[in-house]
Amino acid sequence: MATHITNPGSFGSEFADHDHHHANEAQRSGVSWGAVIGGAFVAAATYLLLLAAGAGLGLSAISPWSSTSAKTLGAVAIAWLIVAEIISSGLGGYLTGRLRTKWAVIHTDEVYFRDTANGFLAWTVAFVISATFMASAAASMAGSADSIVTSPVTDPNAYFVDTLFRTDRIAPESRNLTLEAEAGRVLTHGLATDFPAADQAYLARMTAAQTGISYPEAERRVSDVIAQAKQAADTARKVTARLLLWTCLALLLGALSASYAATIGGRQRDHVRMA
Repeated sequence: MATHITNPGSFGSEFADHDHHHANEAQRSGVSWGAVIGGAFVAAATYLLLLAAGAGLGLSAISPWSSTSAKTLGAVAIAWLIVAEIISSGLGGYLTGRLRTKWAVIHTDEVYFRDTANGFLAWTVAFVISATFMASAAASMAGSADSIVTSPVTDPNAYFVDTLFRTDRIAPESRNLTLEAEAGRVLTHGLATDFPAADQAYLARMTAAQTGISYPEAERRVSDVIAQAKQAADTARKVTARLLLWTCLALLLGALSASYAATIGGRQRDHVRMA
């Protein structure tokens, strides 16, 4: 029995088109760098916008991109840090997925993986952009109004040195700046170690000579100042550690938000129909 083929060239044409699509996909990278970079810039800019809005509303006083330490690491500041990271990363990831080129002959699972990877890359690029080029802007936006207008103290122990040498003699000649600088170095070194007894005794003699108080009273003052300085240093370390933990959580949630939002944008991109 004979078999009739109405269009013998149609099968060859279909196979040729299929092979042509596979050849194009083989030469095309799975990363849409244009969409990734665009989404990354949007994410970085949106984060700075939300950071500025939060600082203006008094909702935030911290930033993962700056070295500015929070005066108070409250629940509201932490919540705003996380929300700003999720929103900005999600928007950047969504635009990355929506703006990438359509993969015509790729399996659905592979499309999902590529969208997730592109969203994660967009978050990574946004992280590098923010940490490298926008640190100063983030620092000024994250700080409170007081920290912006007030210049930071370069020596954290300067206050404790002043406490050591407080005296009722207000005359300008009563201050010895060289002696106070030496006391600051001794205090800084002692706090980094176990504070040798010889250094404490030396500070007590300096304090007694500079302020005119008795040596036993100077010893008590030195002990009190050392205790206060150690407590302040411990508090600063705890706040820094807590800030780093919450920052790590916020960045992790931002990466997940960008990756998932990219899959949503890519899915909507693939479902667009020509009119």
